[in-house]
Amino acid sequence: MNPLRSNPLAPLLHENSAADTSRRSEGIRLSRVKETRSSRSSCQRYAEEQNTPKLILSGSHNDPTDPQKHPGTKKLTKSGQRINGEKSTDRKLKVKESELNRKVTDYFPVRRSCRKSKAELKCEKQRHIDDLIRNGVEEGLKVKSIEGKGRGIFADRPFQKDQFVVEYHGDLLEISDAKARESQYAQDPSTGCYMYYFRYHDKTYCVDATKESNRLGRLINHSKNGNLQTKLHDIKGTPHLIFLASRDIEVDEELLYDYGDRSKEAIAAHPWLKN
Repeated sequence: MNPLRSNPLAPLLHENSAADTSRRSEGIRLSRVKETRSSRSSCQRYAEEQNTPKLILSGSHNDPTDPQKHPGTKKLTKSGQRINGEKSTDRKLKVKESELNRKVTDYFPVRRSCRKSKAELKCEKQRHIDDLIRNGVEEGLKVKSIEGKGRGIFADRPFQKDQFVVEYHGDLLEISDAKARESQYAQDPSTGCYMYYFRYHDKTYCVDATKESNRLGRLINHSKNGNLQTKLHDIKGTPHLIFLASRDIEVDEELLYDYGDRSKEAIAAHPWLKN
């Protein structure tokens, strides 16, 4: 007996069961595909998380964002604008202020002054006069004959105030030797007397320029209102009498200084000492 004939719904049931079976198998396949896709997406997310660079700051690995527990850590906000409580704008302002507060020497080299101190200038002047005295330099001077006076010294070039002019050159004598020579000269009035007395280190000295020579300092004439002044110049402990310009001196002007002798005997012998 054919079972399909005895049960007319059997083919239909058979078809339905077959359809159900195919649906189940397709559902199983779909669920497996979904699981595969979900597993792949989770793997991809894990890989992406592993490959994503993370900011690991110094301090603790447990809680790097807690500055109270870990004072060595740096606190970073979402925007990254604050580090250790300092905003990036504050840092920029500090950088700008440091740029504005630069020194001039940051842009231009330091120029050293070429000016010399007063002490250096004085030493240079001292050495210059030393050389002139040692070498017997007498420049810018000339001899002229003056009616009623005899010979005189005139400026052949201008001299500035306090400038060295000439040395009163002669024999340097102590007081005892100078008095002995002066007594000899007094015996012959025609000889003349060119003796200059002065004090140096509490002792009296004399420069005797009576002997005729080619030195010009001995021929400078007297005047109370002269344009020269005498000064003592020391060279290694030895005093020298020199003449400096007491004011600016022009060319062809006669050089004069005050002899300083106001004694009655000297004025009687040389009346021109009054002037």
